[in-house]
Amino acid sequence: MAAIGRFQKGDDIFYAKVEDGALYKLKGDVFGAPSYQKKPIPKKGFRTLVPVQPSKIICVGLNYADHAAESGLEVPKTPLFWLKSPESILPDGGKIDIPFPDHRVDFEAELAVVIGRRIRNVTPKAAARYILGYTTAQDISDRTIQNSESQWARAKSFDTFTPLGPYIETKIDPDCLTIQLFKNGQLCQNSSTAQMIFTCSDLVSFISTNMTLLPGDVILTGTPSGIGPIESDDTLEVRIQGLAPLVNSVK
Repeated sequence: MAAIGRFQKGDDIFYAKVEDGALYKLKGDVFGAPSYQKKPIPKKGFRTLVPVQPSKIICVGLNYADHAAESGLEVPKTPLFWLKSPESILPDGGKIDIPFPDHRVDFEAELAVVIGRRIRNVTPKAAARYILGYTTAQDISDRTIQNSESQWARAKSFDTFTPLGPYIETKIDPDCLTIQLFKNGQLCQNSSTAQMIFTCSDLVSFISTNMTLLPGDVILTGTPSGIGPIESDDTLEVRIQGLAPLVNSVK
């Protein structure tokens, strides 16, 4: 386990390694060859931010066999993806804002890939070398808008619609992890990344043939079956095996 988080204390914004609840401040560039201070920083007086500030968020649709079956849709032959606004990201503990209370808005638990190096046109075999790590995410979706338009970016790009974090896990195999979502303590999504139609390496490779990926860019790898609606005062918790849980409420 090698978790890295992004934090703020006063005016100071910094990365730190998270180990047994203690923070060890980063020295150097998190996307380069970072090292860390040997002494932990005081635990009080800082807050956890989103782990990265991406230049773009790439979302992948229908990438779980169980979700495709649940939706009654054919499994795609190539990855289906679109762009989501970077301003939609929300830190762990933040509140999801539903802009239209009369619309149906759904939760979608997802494993997120964080790019660590500039990448263009790489093979799936080489893709892992360009990944910094993985974090927990949600792709909140306004279904009323999504079902009324052929493009999905607006329905998924409202501010707060991409909860992300709290940390990046840099040493984990993403191909067979339990992924779960609990709404108000009730298990709603319960699957495995082994259900993915296209692996994380497949996705990074495929997307890199269409656009240059930059350090800090985020790929949301799709959601499993069990999606459902949210409303005010709900609490959502995403748990992915080996990663820190992501907890957000709805206002």
